[in-house]
Amino acid sequence: MEFLCHHRDRSDSLALRMELLEEHWSSMDRFAQEMIARGPTLAEDGETPTGSVHILDLPDAATARAFAFDEPGYQAGVYRDVLLRRWRDLLGRTMWDFPGGPTEGDRFLVLGLGAGEAADLTVPAGRGDDLIAYGPLLSDDATAWLGTAALLRAPGPAAARALLTEDRYADIEVHPWQFGGRSQ
Repeated sequence: MEFLCHHRDRSDSLALRMELLEEHWSSMDRFAQEMIARGPTLAEDGETPTGSVHILDLPDAATARAFAFDEPGYQAGVYRDVLLRRWRDLLGRTMWDFPGGPTEGDRFLVLGLGAGEAADLTVPAGRGDDLIAYGPLLSDDATAWLGTAALLRAPGPAAARALLTEDRYADIEVHPWQFGGRSQ
């Protein structure tokens, strides 16, 4: 079962986040084999972290909840909220398989929060070279569409947002994002 987890930082938690960075990475290291993608969302300055995104293939929902809520930053109060949803990988690859590599171009997390009939259920034509991760957000039992999530390379936030069919979502969020994990 694939899951998307987006921890969103409290506005005053940067110092605590940085203090816990090694504990966060050590916690994530336990899930290295299950990771599809990971990395921080960033403020518009492209440097200040605003959250963490993890997409993983886990055995069940209980393991996903433990992943999200046992995370050291969550336990210490770094995050204001957590989005945890079932997700379906439509690309069939991890971010480490992305042909653009970890640093080429600007990167974004796009979250389309669904409203009504499902949309964007297939990989957009002609965008495969820019997509790092792409798929629908699903209900806990994976029977209902709740939106779409993507990590992608794009020339700016407007281009990233244009990936989704605007009028099919209650809201579309676009966050600068970068490949995460320990420096190699």
